[in-house]
Amino acid sequence: QVQLVESGGGLVQAGGSLRLSCAASGLPFRVYAMGWFRQAPGKERQFVAAVSPSGGATNYADSVKGRFTVSRDNAESTVHLEMNSLKVEDTAVYYCAANRLAIQTTQNAYDYWGQGTQVTVSS
Repeated sequence: QVQLVESGGGLVQAGGSLRLSCAASGLPFRVYAMGWFRQAPGKERQFVAAVSPSGGATNYADSVKGRFTVSRDNAESTVHLEMNSLKVEDTAVYYCAANRLAIQTTQNAYDYWGQGTQVTVSS
């Protein structure tokens, strides 16, 4: 059974930082691209960042470029999202997802999803 479990969310002031983690189990982690998405209240889920199976390639939404960094540890089957210079508009539930093919920015391309972790940025 595939499980993706996010952690690291919380409440932070604008300008602060958080580091999200997603622990994967039940799948050959090294061959899956991993993505991060977020969903704010009343809005659709949107792409945030993704990393290739090897970790050698990444992709970011324009809204987070230069502030967020995605990385992975294949030995630990974990993917991270380092979030700096957080803004109020970054407030959302953050989800990690696994995609068997390659880096993708669309939700439908992902096979497995975590339950999400709440990130709240206060002004």
